[in-house]
Amino acid sequence: MLLKPPMTMMEFFGKSEGVWFSQRSVHRFDSAGDESGESNLIIKVLHRDDPKVLQVCQEQGTDPKLVSGGASFQWQGNLSEKDPDPNYEAILVDIPNPQNPRLGKFLRNRGYVEGIPVVGVYQFADDGVMTIETEYERNQGQERCWFITDNFRVRVSTVKMVNGVNLMTYCSERRCVSPASLEALIEQNRQRALAQL
Repeated sequence: MLLKPPMTMMEFFGKSEGVWFSQRSVHRFDSAGDESGESNLIIKVLHRDDPKVLQVCQEQGTDPKLVSGGASFQWQGNLSEKDPDPNYEAILVDIPNPQNPRLGKFLRNRGYVEGIPVVGVYQFADDGVMTIETEYERNQGQERCWFITDNFRVRVSTVKMVNGVNLMTYCSERRCVSPASLEALIEQNRQRALAQL
C-alpha cells in the first residue's frame, strides 16, 4: 500500500498521534557532551477549543479564530514506567495560511532549542516533506520531517548560531503498538492458525 503523506499541519498531527520510539543521533560542533539516545515521544491531537490551545493563543496574543487546532508533544525516558513529566511537554498551535494550507505558522509554548515561547513557519513539499523554520533569540532552527511508512518517520534538524551551525540531529521514530492493538493482532493470528487446522 502506498503511503499518503500528510500535506497540512493538522493532517501531520493526526498521522503522528500516538507513542513513538525515538532514536536520536546528535552531532555538536562545539564538542559539548553527547546527547544521542533513545526516548518515547507521545503526541496527542488537540482541538482548536482545547484549553491548552487557547492558553497558548492568549499568551502570544493570537486570535483563536485563526487556529485550526494543535498538538501536545511529551518526552519520557524509553524505559520509564512513570507518567510523562509535564515539564517536558510542548504545545504546538497551527495557524494555516488561508490561501494555501500547505503553508502556515505555528505557536509553540516552549521552543525546542530555547525554552521560551516561539513562532515558527512551516511548509509541505509536493512529496510530503515538512520543513519548519524557527527563529529564537540567539539561534535559528530548521527541522525536516517525513513519513517513510504510516508507522515510521524521520526527522533531521540543524541549529545555527551567529558563528555558524552548532548542532545537527537525526531521529528515526517507530510507532509503538498499543496493548489493545497487540492483543488484536495475537487474536487474528490465533484465528488464522485455528482455520488452518
